[in-house]
Amino acid sequence: MADASIFKRVRSSIARFRRAEDGNVAVLFGIAILPILGFVGGAIDYSRVNNARTAMQAALDTAALMISRDATSSMTAAEINQKAQTYFNSLYNHPEAQNVVVNASYTTSSTQGSKVVVTGSATMQTDFMKVVGFPTLDFGASSTTAWGNTRLRIAMALDITGSMNSDDKLDAMKKAAKALVDTLKLSAKTVDDVYLSIIPFNVMVNVGTSNKTAAWLDWDTSYGSCSQSTKKTKSSCVAAGKTWTPNNVNSWKGCVTDRTQPYDTTKDVPTTVTPATLFLAANYSDCGSSILPMTSVYNSKEGDSSTDDTTIKGKINNLVANGSTNQPIGMQWAWMMLQSADPFVTPAKDSAYKYTDAIILLSDGMNTQDRWYGNGYSWSSQVDDRQTILCNNIKNKTNGSTSVYTIQVNTDGDPESAVLKACADSGSFYSSTSASGIASAFSSIGSSLSKLRLAK
Repeated sequence: MADASIFKRVRSSIARFRRAEDGNVAVLFGIAILPILGFVGGAIDYSRVNNARTAMQAALDTAALMISRDATSSMTAAEINQKAQTYFNSLYNHPEAQNVVVNASYTTSSTQGSKVVVTGSATMQTDFMKVVGFPTLDFGASSTTAWGNTRLRIAMALDITGSMNSDDKLDAMKKAAKALVDTLKLSAKTVDDVYLSIIPFNVMVNVGTSNKTAAWLDWDTSYGSCSQSTKKTKSSCVAAGKTWTPNNVNSWKGCVTDRTQPYDTTKDVPTTVTPATLFLAANYSDCGSSILPMTSVYNSKEGDSSTDDTTIKGKINNLVANGSTNQPIGMQWAWMMLQSADPFVTPAKDSAYKYTDAIILLSDGMNTQDRWYGNGYSWSSQVDDRQTILCNNIKNKTNGSTSVYTIQVNTDGDPESAVLKACADSGSFYSSTSASGIASAFSSIGSSLSKLRLAK
């Protein structure tokens, strides 16, 4: 019995050992622990590397943009590399990244523009992946900035109506507009890169008395008479084969009113063949400062104290505010200034370059008067209607190639200008209830225009 009992217990123990799986789990876990640690640790290590790579990309992007401002054709490859390293080191703060190498290359072409390519690489020691044979991980990034193959033509229509004298708006506009000139100058590498025109407007626009003999002007009986008394303009008189006798032309201050409808909303080139396209000279007591035709900002070197009416900042400094508001005439003349045709011929565009045209219009009030509508004091929906047609024409005719920015400086509690908002591109309408907001609006526009000069 004793032997049988011992044998039974031994057989039972052997059976239990055969059924036991605890040892197998331990063995399997021991075999699997290394890959598990590798996968989990790899995710952590890769996350660290990805953060360092993202920061590197941001630093390279900024360094490339900064180099694009400094680069000149005379700089050597070593000088470009040194600048890239200096900018990158000031921006990149990841001590865990080792063996960091930054290289920059700079190429320039008179027709294809300039390009800076900045690349960076580094290594990082791993905390977990070294267990599975990866003690370090390599990473890198690159950034390309191209400029100069896109050129800008900008027409800036500035409100010089009487209400701009209040709440420091006129001075704030002048300061902000001059700051924009400085911003644009930084992005210009050659004379032809960025051109800017200034169009001061109130009820009318001053085209300059030097243009009194221009074929694109028409005259009424304030400045002459026709041999047939029923003809009240020079164009109608000449078209009828009659004789126009000019009179008092030298007293003309330079102002013109809106063109005959529908040409007040188009950019048709003025021609005597179609008299309605001509610009009618007007006798206007509040005739403001004259237009400044397209002028290169690259050559803009005059200081804030300049009063030279032929320079960009000088023109801005000389602005005086009076009269009522006619935004459409300012907008139309801005559009006209962007074309290489009469009345003011913008420098021809080189087919080797891309071009972006832009209109900026600032006004502090609602439309109150044009050639046909309004009393000069209260809002005129009819003037708004003409502006709506004009803005739709700009968008339809240019197929988006002309960027439109509008600014409303609303210090008088007027409602938001629906027409100014509709005229602007999406996100390009700026509204401020104080003069201080003008600077912010122009700064944002300057940043946007500078980006248009960058291809990448």
